[in-house]
Amino acid sequence: MAQVNGVLVCGGAGFIGSHLVDRMLADGHSVEVVDDLSVGSLANLGAARAAGGTLRFHHLDVSAPEFSDLIALRRPNVIYHLALLPTGATRTNEILRSATLLLAVLEAARRFAVKKVVVALPAGLLYGEVPARQLPVKEGRKAEPMGVAHVMANTLVDLLTVYRESYDVEFTALAMTNVYGSRQRPTDGVVAAFANAVVNQSPPVICGNGRQTRDFLYIDDAVDALARAINKGGGLVVNIGTGVQTTIKDLWQMIGRDTTLQETYESARTADLQRNAVNTTRARIQLGWSHWTTLESGVNELLGRVV
Repeated sequence: MAQVNGVLVCGGAGFIGSHLVDRMLADGHSVEVVDDLSVGSLANLGAARAAGGTLRFHHLDVSAPEFSDLIALRRPNVIYHLALLPTGATRTNEILRSATLLLAVLEAARRFAVKKVVVALPAGLLYGEVPARQLPVKEGRKAEPMGVAHVMANTLVDLLTVYRESYDVEFTALAMTNVYGSRQRPTDGVVAAFANAVVNQSPPVICGNGRQTRDFLYIDDAVDALARAINKGGGLVVNIGTGVQTTIKDLWQMIGRDTTLQETYESARTADLQRNAVNTTRARIQLGWSHWTTLESGVNELLGRVV
């Protein structure tokens, strides 16, 4: 993989971001991490700090004026933005803030000749509810607006396209499915929530009837896609997932198979998708990427770390 002079990761102390930092350092890149620690944690960067290499941490909000000053000083070649549309963001002002955060990065990239911006977006928000016959969904599908978050996800892609066409700021947008793995908070993903239930011997909670499906993507596979996007997939939205649908009930049967815990049910959450899975043909062609971790092996790896 071609090395760049510097990589900056917005949200680098978070779940996905910290794993990406580990990978970037292992690949020999110098890494700057920007994180306001509202969601991320310095503990997530423990392995990166111990690994050696060039790593600098900046406790900073991307929307602050100092962010532009940092880009002017460090002049990274690539900016990864992993702090858009965070899991659990439900209030309109939280969702709308993603546009402000992306614009701050794009403006800094324009002003200081950053070669590329790579972002990760939730595939479920980008595509909305997809008819079963159209799954796994391909890139470019347009859907009726499902809510503010769905509109914002598509708006972020439009902003990336405008800056590419008007200011030559290259981008790749990875539409990721349900990423899981170590360092994920139980409130941020159903796999993490179920694993936490096993650790604490507490009944797992399933929202809805449990027959809704998700496309679960292991963190190592997700990070490999991000790493490949450093110099591939320019100007494209690229789906990153497995294409495999798994029901929430089946997920719990897999994670809780060695326990006697019985699941409990609550009302479905507003705007929860009934089904989700993505077609990854473009990722194979443009990034040379495909997932290699099965859900069972990924779950076993996670449980081996937490149990």
